[in-house]
Amino acid sequence: MIYSRLKAGDNAPDFTYETPWESGNGFYESAGKKSAVLVFLRYLGCPICHVDMANLKREIGLVKKKGATLFVIIQNFPTTVASITNKEDWPFTIICDPQGVLYQQYQVGPGGILKYMHPAGLIAAIRATLQGYRHGKFEGKETQLPAVFVVDGNKVLKYVHYGRHIADVPSTETFMRALM
Repeated sequence: MIYSRLKAGDNAPDFTYETPWESGNGFYESAGKKSAVLVFLRYLGCPICHVDMANLKREIGLVKKKGATLFVIIQNFPTTVASITNKEDWPFTIICDPQGVLYQQYQVGPGGILKYMHPAGLIAAIRATLQGYRHGKFEGKETQLPAVFVVDGNKVLKYVHYGRHIADVPSTETFMRALM
C-alpha cells in the first residue's frame, strides 16, 4: 500500500477511539481547544515501544508544560493491554487500534524487512532487553513504523515525523518545540 503522507499545515484527521478501559471517545472532543501529541508505536509487547512509553511517561511534564494532551496509539487489542497494566499507570491516553484504522488515516505505514532490521532498531532492541524489557505478545504488524504528530488547538498539524525504522521516535523535547 502506498501512503500519501500528511505534512505540517494539514488539518489533523478526527477519529473515534478505544482505550483499554473505555470506548467511543472522539479525538477532537478529548483534546478540546488544547494542543495534542499523537505518538504511533507498534504494540505494548515490543521492548522498544515499552521503552518509548516509559520515556514518554517520564517526560510527560514537557507535554503538560505546553498545555498539551498526549495520546499513544498502539496496535494492541484493548483486552491485552487491560490484562497487563492499569489506567492509573499512565499519565497519557493509550489508544488501541488493532485493525490499524488510525494508522491508515494518519498514513503511518509499515516498513519492509530492511527498516525492521535497521541497525539503530537492533541496537534499541538490545538496549531495551538489557534494561529488563522482555518481548510480550505479538499484535499488529511487526514491521510497523512509528510516527509523531503535534496538533495545535485549531487541529492543524504543527509537527510531523514519520519513522525511518522501528526505533525512530524523536525525543519529547524535539517534538514539543513545535508548540513554542
